Amino acid sequence: MPFVNANGIRLSYQRAGRGEPVLLVMGSGAAGRVWTMYQTPALNRAGYETIVFDNRGITPSDAPPGDYSLADMTADTLGLIEALDIGPCRIVGTSMGSMIAQELALARPDLVRSAVLMATRGRSDATRRMLLAADRELRADGITLPPKYAAARTVLEMLSPTTLNDDAAATGWLELFELTSGHTAPGQDAVDTVGDRREALRGLAVPCRAIGFGDDLICPPHLVAEVADAIPDCDYVEIPGCGHLGNLEKPDEVNTAVIEFLDKC
Repeated sequence: MPFVNANGIRLSYQRAGRGEPVLLVMGSGAAGRVWTMYQTPALNRAGYETIVFDNRGITPSDAPPGDYSLADMTADTLGLIEALDIGPCRIVGTSMGSMIAQELALARPDLVRSAVLMATRGRSDATRRMLLAADRELRADGITLPPKYAAARTVLEMLSPTTLNDDAAATGWLELFELTSGHTAPGQDAVDTVGDRREALRGLAVPCRAIGFGDDLICPPHLVAEVADAIPDCDYVEIPGCGHLGNLEKPDEVNTAVIEFLDKC
C-alpha cells in the first residue's frame, strides 16, 4: 500500500475503481482493508472510486506513542483528503470512523460533499459509559484477558443473535477474534467518544444519512437515531438482524443503503 504524509504522520491507503471519490473511515482497532471485503467492491461497481486507509495506530500506518484524541484522528483524515486532493468527497464511516466523519464535516464542510454515518452516536448513555470505563479499568490495571475469553466477549458485544445462534458462523467469528486477540491499537483506546455532541451536530451543514443496526450493543439504534434527529438534512435507516459489525453481517443491505444515498447526494 502507498503512504501519504498527513498531520505529521504517515498513513497507508489504497485506492480502487474509477469515478467520484468515496473515503471510507474505519472504526477503532480495525484496519482499513476490512472495507474491501464487501463495501469497496460494491461501490466500485456502482461507479465510485474508493479510498480506504489505516488510522493512526494501525500498521502499516504510523503508531505514535501515547494516547490519541478524536481531534487527532480527525486531523489525520483531513490531512489525507488534502494530500490526495479528493475534497470535497463523499465519506462513509462506521463506529469511531463515523464520529471522525461528524467532526470533519463540522470543522471543514468544504471538504465533505455528504456523509454516511454507520453505527454512530452523538453521546453515550449509562450502559455505554460503564462498558467503556470497565475496559479502561482493565487496561489501567495491566490485565490482559485470555484469548478465548476475549473472543467470546467480543462476539457477544459485536454480533447479532442471528449470527451467534448459527454454529458455523459463530465458530468462524470466534476463531477470528481468538487469533487477533491482543492485536489492538493502544493509543486509540483513549479516544473520547462519550461526550455529548448533539448540540454541535445541529450546526452540521452537509447532507447525511445515519444507519443503525438493530442488534448493536455498542451504538444502539436509539443513539444513532438521536444523531439523525440532531443533524439538519439527515435521514435514518435501521437494518435489522445485525450487530455493531453490520457492514459485515448484512453487507448487501448496508451497501444498498449507502449507495442509494450517495447516488442522490
